[in-house]
Order: sequence, then structure tokens, then C-alpha cells
Amino acid sequence: MSRAEQPSRRSVLAAAVAAAAATATAAGAAPALAAGAGPAVGTGPAAPAAPAGRAPARPVDYRAWTTYVDWRGGEAHGTEPVAGLRPGLRIAAAAGTTDYTDPHTGRTASWEYATWTSPVHPLTVPATEAVASWNASTPAGTWLQVELKGTYSDGTDTPWYVMGRWAAGDQDIRRTSVDGQSDGRSTIWTDTFSVDDPASGLRLVSYRLRLTLHRRPGTALTPTVWRVGAMGSDVPDRFTVPASTPGVAKELAVPRYSQEIHRGQYPEYDNGGEAWCSPTSSQMIVEYWGGRLTAGQLAWVDPAYADPQVCHAARYTYDYQYAGCGNWPFNAAYAATFPGLQGVVTRLASLTDLETLIAAGIPAMTSQSFLKTELTGAGYGTSGHLMTVIGFTADGDVIANDPASPDDAAVRRVYRRREFENIWLRTKRYNASGKVVSGTGGVCYLYFPARPTAHQRRALAAVGVR
Repeated sequence: MSRAEQPSRRSVLAAAVAAAAATATAAGAAPALAAGAGPAVGTGPAAPAAPAGRAPARPVDYRAWTTYVDWRGGEAHGTEPVAGLRPGLRIAAAAGTTDYTDPHTGRTASWEYATWTSPVHPLTVPATEAVASWNASTPAGTWLQVELKGTYSDGTDTPWYVMGRWAAGDQDIRRTSVDGQSDGRSTIWTDTFSVDDPASGLRLVSYRLRLTLHRRPGTALTPTVWRVGAMGSDVPDRFTVPASTPGVAKELAVPRYSQEIHRGQYPEYDNGGEAWCSPTSSQMIVEYWGGRLTAGQLAWVDPAYADPQVCHAARYTYDYQYAGCGNWPFNAAYAATFPGLQGVVTRLASLTDLETLIAAGIPAMTSQSFLKTELTGAGYGTSGHLMTVIGFTADGDVIANDPASPDDAAVRRVYRRREFENIWLRTKRYNASGKVVSGTGGVCYLYFPARPTAHQRRALAAVGVR
């Protein structure tokens, strides 16, 4: 999160994309978006609004592979499905050995590997963007890579794009996104596949995901993947969104943590404070579901620091290429390292979706950007910030645990429904300089039990998550 409209790394990437697409913009096209920041911004008119109170059509398709039947499908080379209460995928016999030079340490090591490639998923929403997310266990001596390959609306294919190289720890490899991936028609911006020129009409109409599981040679170690999926979306350009009708009034008892009390802590993990909204929000939800860290896990944290679990979350969500803790899938994957939890990255369509989740006891982390004057009571402006929605008042206003607070006691906030709805769901906005920049278009993280209740399953299905 960046105060006073200081550029975040995502907004810097947005500017780079906008510059690359200047010709298209001049012709009325919308430049591609940056690093997961929502659909591209442009100078054209906003999409027509739906009538007030009516939920808009869902411009999102989230698909995941999670069941034993899922893992038996696709194409396996050295992997096998694992049955049980939480079905998964693991290495059965290595398909080969490869060398990997870690760009962040310079170390080269050999690794055995095995792969699994999903069936083709035809998108119900031809997409301008896609974000993959996954849940896995990676014991010491293991790690995994997630890739996406898609087909465009003109019948041609993308290359295999690396969506992340990930391990729960940081002793074997440094978890990382991969910059510089593009075929001239689409680009990977940290954690997000993005069509370069959405105004051209080009869309992603289907995709496959590929998992490559790695382990130290000669061992029986293996990662185990419980969930892998991707969210494809085509959210229309809009400065404003339709107003939803207030529904459920309920508040969930979610722990409250401030990112600001960590200002200046651990420069190697982006220096605490302003940069830690994502891991701070993640830790609040993890602990709401009962996730706890042991004294041994926290022993590395300076004992003078309050809320050491927030420092831990920052370290173990940190993306060494992005140089920050705001990689969306890395946060979801971190949450799923806690027993009995899973996490996804998706987009929601309205505050009605959030009310559906809150009614089922599921809080959500939302991503938004706004001027100081656009969110009454926040007291700051930001080019990108995560906060946790924990409920709604009787008037329909949003109750949020906002980590951009001076201390833990000040974290609970009540924000005006209409203001919050617009800053979260819009895809275009004006920054403090009057320039048109991108909004997130309803991005959120959802963390929930690996074995949800029937009510929770219905609520998740209602917002497109299964």
C-alpha cells in the first residue's frame, strides 16, 4: 500500500504498459493493465451501468483442479494423484533431472522433476486477464513451478508462461515471479497474464496449466499440490459501478493487526509499514480460521517487535523479483500452508457477493486504490492497498480491518458503502495528478477451510469458487 499516491510497484508497471500502448491509446484503445492491477485503463467512456440494485453479469471465470478425479485427468509425467480427505498431486517417479540457477542467489543446483498438465479449460468469459493461484506443501528440499498456456480468440496459442516459482520456505530457492515474458500480444506482469491491446478485440478463450514439481535428486521428497486454478476475467472499463442494495448485517470476529507498527522493520522484505498491507491482511484471516505460528517458527523475529507473526507473513509471501510482499498468488499459497486452509485469488462482482460470503462466515481481502477524498474516514490516499472486509452494518456500510492504521486498536473501520464499492470495483480512476490510471476491478483473496460447511460451499459457489 502506498500513502499519498506515491507510486507502488504495480502502478509503475501500469505506467510502463501505458507508455508501450500509447499509439493504441491515441486511437481510442485501452492500454493493457499492470501486474494484477485490474483491467486496462483508457480514455474511452465507461461501460453503461446496470440498473441500481441489480447485480451485473459476472465477467469472471474461476476454474480449479482439486479432486482425485481432477488429478487423474490431464497429462502426467512422473506425477500421481493422492486420495484422502484432501486429494492432491505428488511426485511418483522423477521424469528427469534439470539444473536451475536461482537468479536471486546465483546458486545452481540439480533437481529431479515431474509434471502434470491440466486439460484445456474453455473460458466462459473470453478474457483480457488471467491470474493463477495454487495451494501446496513444499517440504525442505522441494519446490514447484506453475505455468499457463492459452489460446487466443484468433486460434493462435500463447507460449508457456511462468506464473510463479514457489516454495513455502526460502532455504532451497527464492520464490519468484518471472519478468520479461511476452509474445508481443500478451505479457506477464508479475502475477497476471494480460492481453496487450484489449481494444483490438483479442481475448484469451481457453488455457491449460502445467505444474512442475521439483525435489533433491536421490530422495523420496515431494511437493503435494491440493489446488491449482486460474481466474480469467474481462471487466469492462468503468469509472463508476452500479450501486448494490444493502443486504446482510453481520460482523465477524477477525483479529486486528496494523502494518504501520512495523515501519522500518526488515528492509530485506520491503521495509515493513506501507509495503506490508497484503501479508498483514493475510495474517488476520489466517488467524481468524485458527492458523497459529509456533514459538519456533517465530524465533527468527527480533523479540522487540510486536506482532511477530506479521513479520513472518511478510517474509514468507515475499517475491524476490517483484521485491515486495504484494504478489497475490504468493499470499494465497502462504495461507494454504496452514493446516486445513485453502486460498484463491479471484474477482467479485459486487458488495452483494461480499455479503454472501460474510453471511457464511467467510471474510475477504479486497484490493483498491483511491484518493484521500474518495474514502471518508481513511485519512490517506493510495495507489494500491489490501484490507480485510469483516462485515456490514445495519445500514449496509462496510466494516473493514484496515491495516493502514496507526496501531492494532485503530484497525477496525466503518467505510461508506457507496464509496467503498466504487473504489474497489472500478477499473479506471484519476490519480492525484489528474491522470487516468487503473483500478483493480474487484480483485480479492479468499481464504477458507479445506473442508467448508454446506453453507460455506454454497456461498463460495455463488461467487464462482468451487
